[in-house]
Amino acid sequence: MSTIDNSQSDKTDISLGELLGRAAETPDLPLVFLYDGKPVKPGYHVTEVKAGQFSALDCGANPEAWSEIFVQLWDIEEGERTHMTAGKFSAIVRKVSEHVRLDGSAKLTFEVSDGVRPMQLFCANAPIREDGALHVALTPRPASCKPRDRWLAERTSTENPCCGSSADRKCCA
Repeated sequence: MSTIDNSQSDKTDISLGELLGRAAETPDLPLVFLYDGKPVKPGYHVTEVKAGQFSALDCGANPEAWSEIFVQLWDIEEGERTHMTAGKFSAIVRKVSEHVRLDGSAKLTFEVSDGVRPMQLFCANAPIREDGALHVALTPRPASCKPRDRWLAERTSTENPCCGSSADRKCCA
């Protein structure tokens, strides 16, 4: 089996609550999502926000359960529009929450398409205030084997123990 380490891929995932919290700090700033090395076009739309509760069995026969929020972005150019503000994005999510139960701690996934190419799935990095806007980098969400990811994480934590009682550990010297 080839060694693919996706165990760190979810370290940048933020929740819907975290994104809304940052948006509330800077409601008047343009909210700019970046993917594939470029920002979304100023006319982008939030075309859908959906919530899901999932139950699954992974390839190691381990039961899994999680909540996930999907935000669909339509990456289009539309007239003289500018990027929507963080406040407008929050208002859209608030409107959705009047009809759909949204768990602020749920895993957050973005579905992005320009209306021509198929939708791609992304996770969101923490928003960064930069150049007069709130930037949210979207990272492709890779497939992975959860039992292997857990094994790699356990192996890494035992191979790199730090600050224990053993005198031969050099990381705390």
